[in-house]
Amino acid sequence: MNEPKPSPLEDSLPEDPEAEVNSPSPIEDPAESAAATDSAANEVADTESEAGDEQPLDLQGQLQEANDRVLRIQAELENSRKRMRREMDEQRRFAVFPLLSDLLPVVDNLGRAVQSANENPDAESLLAGVEMVATQLSAILEQHKCQKISAAGEPFDPNLHEAIGQQPSSECPEGHVAHVALEGYSLHDRVIRPSQVLVSTGTPEELSEGSHAE
Repeated sequence: MNEPKPSPLEDSLPEDPEAEVNSPSPIEDPAESAAATDSAANEVADTESEAGDEQPLDLQGQLQEANDRVLRIQAELENSRKRMRREMDEQRRFAVFPLLSDLLPVVDNLGRAVQSANENPDAESLLAGVEMVATQLSAILEQHKCQKISAAGEPFDPNLHEAIGQQPSSECPEGHVAHVALEGYSLHDRVIRPSQVLVSTGTPEELSEGSHAE
């Protein structure tokens, strides 16, 4: 006896009546998907662009500050070098100042000895020896830029001369140096010791006329 064949409709039904039949997923719109992708990409690009713009600006500011610090330090170093050079030049110019100050009394004594020998005709040998030493000392002083201050007959200058008195003079006008009691000396442009001088008060005739006028 022949068994009946199942119909095609029965083959398509699931064997388990309770089994769920999965419904097909809805098809996404390609245009909406592309728009969402572009929006996300734009957000990422904007974020990276903002971060990239801020970083160079920050680096430029730091670089400018570093350059300013370097320039300030270089300027300070250059000023320090100039100040040190000036101080060293000043010390070199006046390094022998104490030595020359100590030598001046020796020069004074030699000058007095020469004057005394000139007043004694029998002391020719002494005079020659003392004059030789005085000449040597004067040469040494000039070698070290130590020179006598010009005073005799010059107008009185309180920066160079020290007035120890006044006297009438027929050779020097009033206010000029009539007599040098002690020579003064200078080193370069600095006075070591001013010249001690007598200042002229004018000729005796001028003094007498002035007293008669009173």
